[in-house]
Amino acid sequence: MGGFSYKDIYIEDGRSVLEVNILPEKNCNFDCIFCPIGRAQNKVDTQKSFDKMDSSLRELEKKIENTKAELIFINSKGEAFVNDKIDDIVDLIKGRGLPVRLFSNGYLLGKDEYMKIANKCDEVVGELKVVTEEDFQKAQRPIKGYTLVEYISNMVTFNKQYKGKFIFEITIIRGYNDDEKSIRKIKNIINEISPDKIIIARMDDKRFEKKLGIPDERFVEISNALLNI
Repeated sequence: MGGFSYKDIYIEDGRSVLEVNILPEKNCNFDCIFCPIGRAQNKVDTQKSFDKMDSSLRELEKKIENTKAELIFINSKGEAFVNDKIDDIVDLIKGRGLPVRLFSNGYLLGKDEYMKIANKCDEVVGELKVVTEEDFQKAQRPIKGYTLVEYISNMVTFNKQYKGKFIFEITIIRGYNDDEKSIRKIKNIINEISPDKIIIARMDDKRFEKKLGIPDERFVEISNALLNI
């Protein structure tokens, strides 16, 4: 099984963006209960080989040429670092003179081998969904041995040495991080990581929206509190 998949090209801040998923199926170091992609049958945080990578790289080249994309966004089904060709993928895009945005949940950014790859990218996105160790273990179900403290520390370590634009995406989830105590914790985490840009998101998948979604008024209130620190 192999191959990349793509979203339709779209405009963001005046640039045409080509979004590519470099994983043929979900491969992640987490198994979040609210993941829109579904369950991670095999949690993994080491690189693995996939089929059809040579043809996928050629296809990516053609996509870049045909779409005239101005930014390539590697946003995959799971953790993109798992693909052992990710370094080649980034090099191919950079070789075409285009900027790369890489989405990672952020846990692996503290490891030297992955930090080196991420440092080649113009923009790196890390994320946060819960703020207690109990919720991290029960709701995000990471690989055994992972901790929330290390998760945050890895992003802090990465961003201290990163020369590009670090984007921190925080998803507000009802019952997990929407109370005042959690918002104070998130503010402290933002200050620790010191990102270049903050994105406040919420559950927009219909399967989770009723149980985990945030009312508009509360979402605006939280967004204002976090974006103005």
